[in-house]
Amino acid sequence: MEDIEIENRVKLARVEAGLTQEALADLVGVTRQTIGLIEAGKYNPTIKLCLMVAKITHKSLDELFWIKGEPKR
Repeated sequence: MEDIEIENRVKLARVEAGLTQEALADLVGVTRQTIGLIEAGKYNPTIKLCLMVAKITHKSLDELFWIKGEPKR
């Protein structure tokens, strides 16, 4: 199976929710640096963390994450 690249809209969702990286990190139980790495596409979060971010930002997983090269929803 080939590697796939994941893109995300975590930063946009966080900003729309009025949260700083630190505030989102505190709410989901990770460091601010982890949120920064996720937003930069340099860290692939667990499904649990993805679900927590989605719940807090009121977005679906489809709205937050997709495979690079596929149409965005």
